Amino acid sequence: MSDEPHHPKFEKLVDFLARIPAVDVNDTPSQGIGSGEGNGGWWVKFSIDVDHDLAWETVQELGHVLNYMSVEERLPTVFKPVSPPPYMNGGPDEFLSWVIEADDPTFTPALCAEWLEGRLPRPVTDLDQWSMDDEDAG
Repeated sequence: MSDEPHHPKFEKLVDFLARIPAVDVNDTPSQGIGSGEGNGGWWVKFSIDVDHDLAWETVQELGHVLNYMSVEERLPTVFKPVSPPPYMNGGPDEFLSWVIEADDPTFTPALCAEWLEGRLPRPVTDLDQWSMDDEDAG
């Protein structure tokens, strides 16, 4: 992924994703997250640390909001894994990435960030808020 800073339209979404505990980030201007536009839509590509305790919770939460939040009013987004051929490169810890794609230009990356911020655990940086355990609910 590029080391260049993101176009300003992606900043809010990239900054939000970078705060999710299991998302891999780095110290480059791009934070290790890619973004771009094409075919009338936009995309953001990032990695999730497969060894992080909340890796699958992160996938589940993002998949729920971005792919299937409501049967009647689905968002114009798709959250999915992307990878080069594993037999040529290596395992998911290095080569599995995740992409959010939107095919509706009116659903901006900033609006996507607002949807995620309003529906993912709050605050998103608080590991305790990500707990799926029902031990305390009894």
